Amino acid sequence: MVIGQDAPGAEPARPGDEQARLRGAGELDVIELTGLRGWGHHGVLEQEKQIGQEFVVDVALGLSTGPAGRTDALSRTVNYAEIAQLVQREITTGAHDLIETLAERIASGALQAHPLLRRVQVTVHKPSAPVGIPFEDVRVRITRHASPVEAVLALGTNLGDRPQHLQRALTVLESTDGLEIAWTGPVLETDPVGGPAQDAYLNSAIGVHTVLGPFELLAAAQSAERHARRERREHWGPRTLDVDVITYGPMRLEDPELTLPHPRAHERAFVLAPWHAARPKAELPGHGPIGDLLAAAADRDGLRPGPAVEGFDRP
Repeated sequence: MVIGQDAPGAEPARPGDEQARLRGAGELDVIELTGLRGWGHHGVLEQEKQIGQEFVVDVALGLSTGPAGRTDALSRTVNYAEIAQLVQREITTGAHDLIETLAERIASGALQAHPLLRRVQVTVHKPSAPVGIPFEDVRVRITRHASPVEAVLALGTNLGDRPQHLQRALTVLESTDGLEIAWTGPVLETDPVGGPAQDAYLNSAIGVHTVLGPFELLAAAQSAERHARRERREHWGPRTLDVDVITYGPMRLEDPELTLPHPRAHERAFVLAPWHAARPKAELPGHGPIGDLLAAAADRDGLRPGPAVEGFDRP
């Protein structure tokens, strides 16, 4: 069975070269905030901490603005007013010896507060630094990247060559820039849940590490569906392939095209069982351990082992 979310349309311990490959996926759009000013007490000299001076900060936010641009929805981008407030707080609170520290705190705070943000560049200017000779400016510029996100996808098919649809979906996802398969669950055969009368499904779940934003990950899932010639004709109806985004890290999101975590994942054994087989200690954000959810799922008796499909059942 498929779960069917139909749509209208600090780093983990990973080798550095793999992180670089993930980060090299595509070009990010940039939102720039320049000339953010505040009075701070940062500096090595005691008088700098006592009297203070003006600091100026520029911030360049790297993310995909396409989802927001196509829908005019603020929820699909980073609210730069919130970033400005974060910068102001960091300038005016605390007293760091180094502007390098101030820059790091701004970058870290921005990335932690905004999961859609994939890269941030911060420039801290200290135009009144006690250098002792005439100068125009002192500035530190740093660039920091968001950690790859762990996400879970659910796959299901009940039309045509079902094993082939699953295998091709895995191949398409593996070839997606900015996405790496971390684990795959076993393939299960499942009775349909909801919708019209239809044949049994093959279902599985996979985990990925990705630097894609949630809407770009959804687009990658839909690309795999299109490769299987998926057509959205009937809600919860039979299909060649369904690929749903179940989780995107701990992110909570309610959007017309994407709800995170998936709104029905907590009650669907055909999602929970293959996920649990690969990651028995995993939790579904907002719902708790998936083992407990699986034990309570009403459709758990409709599961049975499916065929061996290359690439699956690799925890």
